[in-house]
Amino acid sequence: MPKSKLNCWEFQKCGREPGGAREKELGACPVPIESRLDGVHDGKNAGRACWVVSGTLCAGNVQGTYAKKFPTCEMCDFYYYVKQKELRHNRFKLSATLLSRLKGQS
Repeated sequence: MPKSKLNCWEFQKCGREPGGAREKELGACPVPIESRLDGVHDGKNAGRACWVVSGTLCAGNVQGTYAKKFPTCEMCDFYYYVKQKELRHNRFKLSATLLSRLKGQS
């Protein structure tokens, strides 16, 4: 069985996943429950595509829409980690593809 890949909440240790240590304090993150991206980059729900999900918590601040938050995401260690791992196998999904999936167009 292949080793499971880290999801953003595991990599960042934010504690905002359902039942996480900081869920009550900071609120639940939408990434662990965004099922339309389940399996992308072998992640659980949007766990390996968090950069296209609105409402994530980054650097202590709730982020807005993809268009507003992506410049910050591009500098994120987790985004870089996923992109490098998936590019090695020519499997990295472009943001436009992921956003289409969120809108139900694929």
